[in-house]
Amino acid sequence: MTHQTSTRKERTLGALLGVHAGDSLGAKFEFMPWDAVHRQYPQGIRDMVGGGFFKWPAGHATDDTDLTRAILLAYKDAEVQRRSGNPKTNIVLLTAQQMVAWYDGNWPDRTYGRRPRDVGGATDTGIRNFKRTGDPYNSGAGEGSAGNGSLMRCIPTALFAADSVSREKESVALSAITHDDKTCTIACAAYNAMVHALVEGKTPLEAWQAGRDVASSIHARSQDSARKNAAKKVEDTLDQGKSLISVNDLAENGPTGAKNGTLVIPYGASGYVLESLAIAVAALLDPRPLEDVLIDVVRIGMDADTNGAIAGGLLGARDGVEGIPARWREKLQFGKEFAEVLDYMLEPE
Repeated sequence: MTHQTSTRKERTLGALLGVHAGDSLGAKFEFMPWDAVHRQYPQGIRDMVGGGFFKWPAGHATDDTDLTRAILLAYKDAEVQRRSGNPKTNIVLLTAQQMVAWYDGNWPDRTYGRRPRDVGGATDTGIRNFKRTGDPYNSGAGEGSAGNGSLMRCIPTALFAADSVSREKESVALSAITHDDKTCTIACAAYNAMVHALVEGKTPLEAWQAGRDVASSIHARSQDSARKNAAKKVEDTLDQGKSLISVNDLAENGPTGAKNGTLVIPYGASGYVLESLAIAVAALLDPRPLEDVLIDVVRIGMDADTNGAIAGGLLGARDGVEGIPARWREKLQFGKEFAEVLDYMLEPE
């Protein structure tokens, strides 16, 4: 791991491009069960080849990176307005508006007006609700819609929220535009605490602790029983990802054959937010280089692009942008743009 030698800026860019790299690498295996991946590609794939169910071009963003871009551009919009003398921007509203632009086809490399190839159910519900009401605070799909569709996109908040209080609050509110199930919102808050710690130069174990501290704090101070129970689930998931599963074991033996696989990954890595969080934690604490870990994450199969994106964000923050193979980086659809946005966000005024 290279987190101790990379700079803060390199780790920040690594986090953004790590999401993109994991997403684009995993697109090949999206919806493929582990046994099919293992049979056809027993060692996984080491190059970003595209393809998959939606026949993506190599390095193309799926909805995971697209919606990460939506939040990134919302933070940039807020910063542009702040530098223009308007500090009271609403990051939740700006994000919802960017999501609508994506949903309605006002997006790079897409025919104007053409919808995305893939839209998750809760995401579709949340965006349509917002378009109807204009209220991003009451647009989510509701309790029980606990997919990983907000966890996959939440990383810009870890990088650009003003402080720890804002980071938790914005993580929750931006998730809730579409995924307001409390398990999702708290998972995003814990994940972003881990990413922020890594960007600040903390070790993987210290970052894990930062995420667990956030979940534990929410659990301790929550008066609502549903929120308290959700926070406890996130705490337990962070513990399971740390101690009970191995990414390489899951990749080699599948969720049903790996040690504790049926306990921690009972739905086969098919999109439940807590499964994706557990896999990402196991990836973060895996001492191998980013490339090897991420290849194993996506060859678990099923929701491979999203599991890759979520794990990739942590790994990129851990290892820095140079930890992402150059042959991957050069193919990323939004790689150059993400670097340019980061330059703007971090440049002195």
